[in-house]
Amino acid sequence: MKINRFNLKFRTLFWVAAALALAGLLVFAFRPRPVLVDLGEISRGALTVAVRDEARTRARNVYVVSAPVSGRLLRIGNRAGERVEAGAVIATIQPAPAIFVDARSRLEIQAGVRSAEAALALARAELEGVEARLAHARIEAERTETLFAADIASRSALDRARLDVRTAAAAVGNARAGVGVRQAALEAARVRLIEPSAAGSGARAVSIRAPVTGRVLRVLQESESVVVQGAPVMEIGDPRDLEVVAELLSSDAARISEGAPAVIDAWGDGPALQGRVRQVEPYGFLKISALGVEEQRVNVIIDPVDPPAAWAAVGHGYRVEAAVTVWQAESVVRAPVAALFRHEGQWAVFKVEGGRARLQRVEIGQNNGDLAEVRAGLRPGERVVLHPGQSISDGMAVRVRSSSPGLE
Repeated sequence: MKINRFNLKFRTLFWVAAALALAGLLVFAFRPRPVLVDLGEISRGALTVAVRDEARTRARNVYVVSAPVSGRLLRIGNRAGERVEAGAVIATIQPAPAIFVDARSRLEIQAGVRSAEAALALARAELEGVEARLAHARIEAERTETLFAADIASRSALDRARLDVRTAAAAVGNARAGVGVRQAALEAARVRLIEPSAAGSGARAVSIRAPVTGRVLRVLQESESVVVQGAPVMEIGDPRDLEVVAELLSSDAARISEGAPAVIDAWGDGPALQGRVRQVEPYGFLKISALGVEEQRVNVIIDPVDPPAAWAAVGHGYRVEAAVTVWQAESVVRAPVAALFRHEGQWAVFKVEGGRARLQRVEIGQNNGDLAEVRAGLRPGERVVLHPGQSISDGMAVRVRSSSPGLE
């Protein structure tokens, strides 16, 4: 009996211990674990907000040399980058020879001449008719005046006679003008029959000279070819006297004031260059983005501040990036933008206190995409969760990663 009681007690103690161990394992397995998070620190320092976009450089004064006459442009010897002096010959144009009239066109022109001659004859006949009516009206007017003086004709008859004279005189003037028009049309038709050799088609070559001293920026028509009057041939300017043109969104350009500092970078391996806004053009224009979106943009002109030696590697038409400062402060409370999110219509962060995440509403001011100005809700030195997800809630235990970027 003693042995059975001992075995019963041992089995009871064994299963009780096993149950307690299993319960402990279940509690340990299903207990809430701290969420691994990245932390950032609230700091105090300078904050600058800038508008950044692609831009291009250009010579401040670009002169486009065009063809003064139509003709054959002889091959241009100057190359892009070469220096030219004001008044130097940079291109030569041989004026186009007069075009000969073929047989068919000649017959058409001759028919036009005959038509013009017939129209002139008709106009002269009409002139003779109205001149005869004018002479008759003058005789009738003189006769009526004589009868009126003898109290035979009435006053109204005299007025009608005088009106007939003025009407006939106006018709004569109109007919004479018509004769002049027909004569001019006949002369124009006859001129088209003149052969080019008779008009003296051997015109001299026309030299195109450089308007200013500078360098050839671009040769628009290098090979020999036929050009029309006004066709662009060459661009001349000074590549050392550069300016930067940034095509900014109109909403961003409205925040920029003249004289604002700017940083020019992404032009090469060199350091960023300093500039200053000279002008925000008053006219915006429509531009289609690479994604097919219509955007209203404004040209912002930036002058370099660094000496010309710093810009020696940059030329006319280079692509750069311009960052124009729209707001800056020397000492503000700053929070990482990655920690901010919207909660019930307000900005908020998860502040870490005692190993737990606490929901904290904050008031945000300026924002440059990396850091945001904190006006209320946080103090320097406090830590916040970066990139908070749906798995984090108020009061949840958190644990910082060993390589948290916000605390390195």
